[in-house]
Amino acid sequence: MKKNIIYIGVALIIGVLGGFLLFGGQTSNNGKDNHDHSKEIASNQMWTCSMHPQIMQPEPGDCPICGMDLIPAESGGEGLALNEIKMTNNAMALANIQTVVVGNANSTDGNILLLSGKIMANEEANAVQASYFEGRIEKLNVNFTGEEVRKGQLLATIYAPELVAAQQELLTAASMKESQPGLYNAVRNKLKLWKVSEDQINQIETSGKVRENFPIYATVSGTVSEKMAEQGDYVKQGQPIIKVSNLGTVWAMFDAYENQISQLKKGQKIIVTTNAYPNKEFEATVSFINPTLNTASRTVSVRATLNNKDAILKPGMFVTSKVELSKSTTTEPQISVPASAVLWTGNRSLVYVKTNPNDPIFEMREVGLGAKNGDMYTIIDGLNNGEEIVTNGTFTVDAAAQLQGKRSMMNAGGQTELDPENHLAENERLEVSSKFQTQLKAVFDDYILLKDALVNDNSNDAQTAAKKIEENLAKVDMKLLKDEKAHDHWMTIQNELNSSVNAIGKSSEIATQRGHFNHLSAHMINSVQLFGVNEKVYIEFCPMADSNKGAYWLSLEKEIRNPYYGESMLKCGEVSGTLE
Repeated sequence: MKKNIIYIGVALIIGVLGGFLLFGGQTSNNGKDNHDHSKEIASNQMWTCSMHPQIMQPEPGDCPICGMDLIPAESGGEGLALNEIKMTNNAMALANIQTVVVGNANSTDGNILLLSGKIMANEEANAVQASYFEGRIEKLNVNFTGEEVRKGQLLATIYAPELVAAQQELLTAASMKESQPGLYNAVRNKLKLWKVSEDQINQIETSGKVRENFPIYATVSGTVSEKMAEQGDYVKQGQPIIKVSNLGTVWAMFDAYENQISQLKKGQKIIVTTNAYPNKEFEATVSFINPTLNTASRTVSVRATLNNKDAILKPGMFVTSKVELSKSTTTEPQISVPASAVLWTGNRSLVYVKTNPNDPIFEMREVGLGAKNGDMYTIIDGLNNGEEIVTNGTFTVDAAAQLQGKRSMMNAGGQTELDPENHLAENERLEVSSKFQTQLKAVFDDYILLKDALVNDNSNDAQTAAKKIEENLAKVDMKLLKDEKAHDHWMTIQNELNSSVNAIGKSSEIATQRGHFNHLSAHMINSVQLFGVNEKVYIEFCPMADSNKGAYWLSLEKEIRNPYYGESMLKCGEVSGTLE
């Protein structure tokens, strides 16, 4: 009997445990097996492809390239925000990435207004030396712009047919001056109107000889700022020969924005500094505020006159002024950044901000640009005083962002477009001369030679091609770029290209060369996108290169021949886009 009770008890216990395992376990897991992604979507989780990391989508699904299931992108493994990228210290050093803190992080001068401008010749001290009579310049004694002249110095001698005739009239009238004094005096006065001096007239009359060439003397002292005629030119009466500027005083011309006009007034004290003499300050006062607004730049010209007795301030020199404001007119400090820090897509102006002071972590930021002063842009919005931005190697950081599927120059939304043409459309083609395109084409042709050398696993040929690229880069004439934006883009790209090819040329290790080729290709893609080479070019991509981060390159053939792996994985990759 007792055995039966034990068996029944054991059976009940087994039944309860089985029921718990079958039903209780199912209840406790309810919801997990359904794999609800709502929490991940709500937390801005992005999804990527393990084979194509450039794919980045806001919800789960299939990879549009290979059809594999997308997996959650790693966004928090290193504590990074969604659109932050982290670079290694080695990559930072290889690409020579440099940063600078904008504004004055420790500024306590809230009542100081900063204005940027440049030195100009004082127009009130300018003088134009003109010819007082019509004739041919037989000798011009001013040889070059910038030459110093003194008042009374002989500037030129001119052969003047009218003066020759007037001298003959003088000699004839002198012989009749007793009988016709009125005619004699009229002829002398005629010569005086041509700035012939009393002594010169008396000398002609005394010698009885006609002078063929007459001198022109400087009426002021100063520096020749412009030659307006050359030796042998035939000039008319009153035609300018040279322009002389007295640089004992110069103008400092500044641009003030609309919202700054109310803070400025004539007679206000300002302190001017220059890049040439950073430790020297020049005191002046505001002498003129333009009554009209420049509608294109939305600025007003502000002028101050500076004493320049030591001639250290040169026209064209860039300067910065500090204007002291009253406490009631205190404004936010103005921020300026180097032009090399700004990436321009045609629609947007972008900079990369270092978000962590201790680690190389960056995030793209869209900014509003104000006026350009030399190699500096004024930032209207998008940056705060004291933030740290990339000033050298900006394209390299942007290329890293592109490869990681983050927001970048070519990718405004942080996810790759399915259509490669649309993906690249935002980087608009800039209008440049055919001569510049020809010079860039020579660089591109050498790039193709370098690519082919890496495809063939030939490090020696890669070194040779890199040196050829460097030589042809030096031959690209930046002066051919008349457009300011094109000039700024090329200035940045050229530095990056030089850095990459220089590193490839110095290394005989093909693995090292391929690492630098990744950076080189990113900048070559940008240059061909922006300027063109008058040839159809394919943008190709290998998802496994650069430690599975993926890497791009340019090719003239649609057929994939991988420069990052050579013979070992020659066909690995795909065509990502085309450039015409």
